[in-house]
Amino acid sequence: MIQLLPQKEALTPNCANPADAVEFINDYIEKHSCSKMSVDISFMNILDACYVSTLCSTKHYIKYPKGKINWRVSSNLVKEFNKDLELGNAIYSI
Repeated sequence: MIQLLPQKEALTPNCANPADAVEFINDYIEKHSCSKMSVDISFMNILDACYVSTLCSTKHYIKYPKGKINWRVSSNLVKEFNKDLELGNAIYSI
């Protein structure tokens, strides 16, 4: 069961499969009020992190067009890879 986290803590999907991580994060977005949130996917490789952050940022943007997600990733390459797909709600940090 997903629990609401204090605002300063990052949501961390506990799964190695990126499709499961997308489902976990999107479920959290759907069930909770989280216009501003942090998600730690720094354990994922670059391609998986790009996949997860793109799909979940899209879901988040649909629900919160003025919201923000702070993605904690392992490399700035994730930001560079996703820059052309940017919805304006994703912030990437290492």
